[in-house]
Amino acid sequence: MAYLTTFYWGWLLASGLVGFAMGWISVVQHGNGVSRKLRWWLSALVAALVGAALARVVPGRFGYWLDLGLIMFALYLFGCAVGSWLRGWVVSRSAPPA
Repeated sequence: MAYLTTFYWGWLLASGLVGFAMGWISVVQHGNGVSRKLRWWLSALVAALVGAALARVVPGRFGYWLDLGLIMFALYLFGCAVGSWLRGWVVSRSAPPA
């Protein structure tokens, strides 16, 4: 993992910044979201991928890509959380008192 962070630091930073931008935008634009059933299946898929990465089931180049993709996905989600929290904090502070 240290090799991934030293060699792909630019891509990892970009995924975090794109996540931050999407989190910042998502507070303003309220979509319908994902259904409960699809959310469960997506969570199961991510859990299976993380389990495969931890168990080193996927060998070689594809396992390397799996690890890199999961790290980028985690940084993207972290950036989304920080961006939406910060945007909500900024918007709530600039609102006039009721």
